[in-house]
Amino acid sequence: MHPFPYSFPTMSETERNLTQVRQKISAAAQRCGRAPEEVTLLAVSKTKPASAIAEAIAAGQREFGENYVQEGVEKILHFRDAGVEGLTWHFIGPLQSNKSRLVAEHFDWCHTVDRLRIATRLNEQRPDEMTPLNVLIQVNISDEQSKSGIALSELDTLAEQIAALPRLRLRGLMAIPAPEKEYARQFAVAREMAAAFTALKARYPTVDTLSLGMSDDMEAAIAAGSTMVRIGTAIFGARDYARAAQH
Repeated sequence: MHPFPYSFPTMSETERNLTQVRQKISAAAQRCGRAPEEVTLLAVSKTKPASAIAEAIAAGQREFGENYVQEGVEKILHFRDAGVEGLTWHFIGPLQSNKSRLVAEHFDWCHTVDRLRIATRLNEQRPDEMTPLNVLIQVNISDEQSKSGIALSELDTLAEQIAALPRLRLRGLMAIPAPEKEYARQFAVAREMAAAFTALKARYPTVDTLSLGMSDDMEAAIAAGSTMVRIGTAIFGARDYARAAQH
């Protein structure tokens, strides 16, 4: 089976954008003495149609992040039905209890686990025939009332609870820091996350992922030690939130 059944004879705007983003990641990694391969690019495809994702796949992208459960499941099924193999789907939005089954049954990763109740539901709802669901604990590193995530002081307890669940695999941490314009401030917050990640990695052999950094703070996150950056608009262009509201 051909790995990708579509054909794109000319370079798409998505492919050009992906190339630029990859170059920025590579340059940021090299500036701080890291290998570019240490940083995974997660293409945030929320609100984008399957055709845009198809262009990214044609350009070699395999990791995709979705914020809306139903929309993400539709895309996963679309590409599965089309015979496209080798894609990895990450759920990166806030997760409500009534949507946990869909995440457990369709996604490969969930970045936004921040309480035992959700972790337990995901564990119970993950089908036996699937590999364990990779999970990241979301940390509210900037202590914002409007954001999900736990305080760093709660991390050890929740990590221990998640590590005991057989159908989940604890892979690391995720954070969405408050926007900061100054690089020094971005780096300071990212270093705080990186320190927590390093401590967690020392305790759990499965931990290898720090999902940190978006378009505006990617360089600081990589310099601090992020292993996965989440980039959307710089790859796919402005988002259509009217479309998202339908899901």
